[in-house]
Amino acid sequence: MLVEYINEAMAKAVYDKLEDGSFSGKIPQCPGVVAFAETLYKCEQVLRSSLEGWLIVKIRHGDALPVIRKINLNVKKSDQRRATLHG
Repeated sequence: MLVEYINEAMAKAVYDKLEDGSFSGKIPQCPGVVAFAETLYKCEQVLRSSLEGWLIVKIRHGDALPVIRKINLNVKKSDQRRATLHG
C-alpha cells in the first residue's frame, strides 16, 4: 500500500521549468516535498526521494498524512495501541 501511495502522490506532482532551464517539482498535497534538478527526469527522481524521506519522518513522528486517491496511511490511535501491545 505504501508503494501505491507513493505512486499516486507522484502522479499529482507539479513541475515548472525555471528561467535557467532547470526544473522544480512539488506535490501540493504534501507540504515541504519539493525538488530542484537540471533535468525533468532527475527532478522527478529527487522528488520521489524527497517524498519517501518526508513519509518516513511523518510516520515516525505519528503525524497525519494526507489521504491521496482514497489511500489512507493514517493509523487510528486504537490500532496503534493494539499494534504496540501485540508487537
